[in-house]
Amino acid sequence: MDKQLLHELIDRYANALFKVNRRINAMTKELLPEGLTVDQFSTLGYLRDRHNVTSSELADIFCVGKSSITAIVNRLVDKELIRRIPDDKDRRFIYLKLSEKGQAVFDEMNGKLVEIMAVIIGHIDRQEALGFIETFEMLGRLMEGDGESLQCSKG
Repeated sequence: MDKQLLHELIDRYANALFKVNRRINAMTKELLPEGLTVDQFSTLGYLRDRHNVTSSELADIFCVGKSSITAIVNRLVDKELIRRIPDDKDRRFIYLKLSEKGQAVFDEMNGKLVEIMAVIIGHIDRQEALGFIETFEMLGRLMEGDGESLQCSKG
């Protein structure tokens, strides 16, 4: 691909991603219960279908430092939305799991977001929506690749 076209595509992608993320974050903030942040909600979503998640894994997934994840986890534990579970064989490993309350909060919020996003996506032709999602998923897979240049840096 020629460099000028590549530069234009990257600019268009960055601008669109900024607009979409800004609006989704704003919509999410409006729907969140008092005292729950977008980062905390994202953490609940990540924990929802996973087992044996550690704070280190969360830091890697969210591309943040361990101290940032520790603060998020502590707040979620204090709100009784997640639990810390020591490993049966090696108590040095602490796993994080959604509590029933955390599952209920996530499910309620996610349901509201799905309703809003369904209206927005409803404005896109079915084939265009499928093509977009498939391309975006491919980008996600590429970004999770093993290459050093694709890894995030943590602050």
